[in-house]
Amino acid sequence: MTDKNCIFCKILAGDIPSAVVYEDEEFKIILDVGPAAKGHMLILPKEHYSDILTMPEELVAKAFILAKKMAAKMESVLGCDGINVVQNNHEAAGQTVFHFHIHLIPRMKHDKIGVTWKPGTLSDADRKDLLEKFSR
Repeated sequence: MTDKNCIFCKILAGDIPSAVVYEDEEFKIILDVGPAAKGHMLILPKEHYSDILTMPEELVAKAFILAKKMAAKMESVLGCDGINVVQNNHEAAGQTVFHFHIHLIPRMKHDKIGVTWKPGTLSDADRKDLLEKFSR
């Protein structure tokens, strides 16, 4: 299944050129054209799924196993100090291309890229409420 209006489907079809780092029958990994850091990659399933919620669990598992393998290779090849593995779902969470994908972003100490947030607080009442809701 593909979406003719999806930029990632167009990349996967070869209609838009990309720098392919890895490819198998189910996934293609490309260098991000707007990288947060040198070596920033995207893991794309070859089938179109808008987000993690629409993707079969077996394929989600394979995507994250592939992310782990590529993160290890990224660390070895680039000598980075860390790696962000980022997967956003829906606009409110920062998803801008609605084709499931995983970002692998190599990080160096003091690189000032970001990808952090200020920790909030969790009240006892909120904790109790959330535990009750998720236990149903």
